[in-house]
Amino acid sequence: MLLLNCPWCGPRDETEYHYGGQAHVPYPEEPSTLTDEEWAEYLFFRDNPCGPFAERWVHSAGCRRWFNVVRDTRTYQVLAVYTHSDPRPAVGFGAQAGGPR
Repeated sequence: MLLLNCPWCGPRDETEYHYGGQAHVPYPEEPSTLTDEEWAEYLFFRDNPCGPFAERWVHSAGCRRWFNVVRDTRTYQVLAVYTHSDPRPAVGFGAQAGGPR
Protein backbone atom coordinates (compact mmCIF):
# COMPACT_ATOMS: atom_id res chain seq x y z
CA MET A 1 0.00 0.00 0.00
CA LEU A 2 1.30 3.44 -0.94
CA LEU A 3 1.48 6.15 1.73
CA LEU A 4 1.25 9.67 0.31
CA ASN A 5 2.06 12.76 2.32
CA CYS A 6 -0.54 15.38 1.41
CA PRO A 7 1.12 18.83 1.66
CA TRP A 8 -1.92 20.10 3.60
CA CYS A 9 -3.24 17.07 5.55
CA GLY A 10 -0.12 14.97 6.16
CA PRO A 11 0.45 11.26 5.51
CA ARG A 12 -2.59 9.28 4.35
CA ASP A 13 -3.24 5.89 2.75
CA GLU A 14 -3.39 5.84 -1.06
CA THR A 15 -7.10 4.93 -0.96
CA GLU A 16 -7.82 8.60 -0.09
CA TYR A 17 -6.27 9.82 -3.36
CA HIS A 18 -6.90 9.65 -7.08
CA TYR A 19 -4.20 9.63 -9.72
CA GLY A 20 -4.32 12.53 -12.16
CA GLY A 21 -1.69 11.65 -14.74
CA GLN A 22 1.64 13.16 -15.67
CA ALA A 23 2.57 16.47 -14.03
CA HIS A 24 4.03 19.49 -15.81
CA VAL A 25 2.22 19.01 -19.13
CA PRO A 26 1.90 22.57 -20.49
CA TYR A 27 -1.31 23.69 -22.16
CA PRO A 28 -0.71 24.65 -25.80
CA GLU A 29 0.10 28.33 -26.25
CA GLU A 30 -2.07 28.67 -29.37
CA PRO A 31 -4.71 25.91 -29.12
CA SER A 32 -6.72 27.20 -32.08
CA THR A 33 -3.77 26.55 -34.40
CA LEU A 34 -3.30 22.88 -33.49
CA THR A 35 -4.08 20.13 -35.95
CA ASP A 36 -6.12 17.10 -34.93
CA GLU A 37 -2.91 15.10 -34.63
CA GLU A 38 -1.32 17.74 -32.37
CA TRP A 39 -4.44 17.80 -30.15
CA ALA A 40 -4.36 14.01 -29.93
CA GLU A 41 -0.72 14.11 -28.88
CA TYR A 42 -1.42 16.76 -26.23
CA LEU A 43 -4.44 14.88 -24.85
CA PHE A 44 -3.31 11.26 -24.97
CA PHE A 45 0.46 10.90 -25.30
CA ARG A 46 2.42 10.87 -22.05
CA ASP A 47 5.86 9.79 -20.92
CA ASN A 48 6.25 6.26 -19.59
CA PRO A 49 9.68 6.20 -17.94
CA CYS A 50 11.35 3.43 -16.03
CA GLY A 51 12.39 5.42 -12.96
CA PRO A 52 11.46 8.79 -11.47
CA PHE A 53 8.22 10.24 -12.83
CA ALA A 54 6.37 13.45 -11.88
CA GLU A 55 2.65 12.77 -11.35
CA ARG A 56 -0.47 14.69 -10.29
CA TRP A 57 -2.62 13.42 -7.42
CA VAL A 58 -5.76 14.77 -5.75
CA HIS A 59 -6.64 14.15 -2.09
CA SER A 60 -10.22 13.27 -2.99
CA ALA A 61 -11.21 11.88 0.43
CA GLY A 62 -9.59 14.74 2.31
CA CYS A 63 -8.89 18.37 1.44
CA ARG A 64 -9.64 17.79 -2.29
CA ARG A 65 -6.52 19.66 -3.34
CA TRP A 66 -4.18 18.74 -6.18
CA PHE A 67 -0.45 18.27 -5.68
CA ASN A 68 2.51 16.65 -7.43
CA VAL A 69 4.49 13.55 -6.55
CA VAL A 70 7.79 12.26 -7.91
CA ARG A 71 7.51 8.46 -7.80
CA ASP A 72 9.97 5.82 -8.97
CA THR A 73 7.97 3.62 -11.35
CA ARG A 74 10.34 0.68 -10.79
CA THR A 75 9.95 0.53 -7.02
CA TYR A 76 6.76 2.58 -6.39
CA GLN A 77 8.83 4.62 -3.90
CA VAL A 78 7.72 8.23 -3.40
CA LEU A 79 10.77 10.45 -3.82
CA ALA A 80 9.15 13.89 -3.33
CA VAL A 81 5.78 15.57 -2.75
CA TYR A 82 5.21 19.22 -3.65
CA THR A 83 2.45 21.67 -4.49
CA HIS A 84 1.63 22.78 -8.04
CA SER A 85 3.19 26.19 -7.37
CA ASP A 86 6.54 24.66 -6.35
CA PRO A 87 9.17 23.81 -9.00
CA ARG A 88 9.74 20.15 -9.80
CA PRO A 89 12.49 18.88 -7.49
CA ALA A 90 15.59 17.44 -9.13
CA VAL A 91 15.44 14.36 -6.89
CA GLY A 92 16.03 11.16 -8.83
CA PHE A 93 15.91 12.72 -12.31
CA GLY A 94 18.85 11.82 -14.46
CA ALA A 95 19.71 8.84 -12.25
CA GLN A 96 20.89 5.77 -14.11
CA ALA A 97 18.65 2.71 -14.28
CA GLY A 98 19.31 -0.10 -11.87
CA GLY A 99 17.83 1.07 -8.60
CA PRO A 100 16.29 3.94 -6.67
CA ARG A 101 18.34 7.02 -5.85
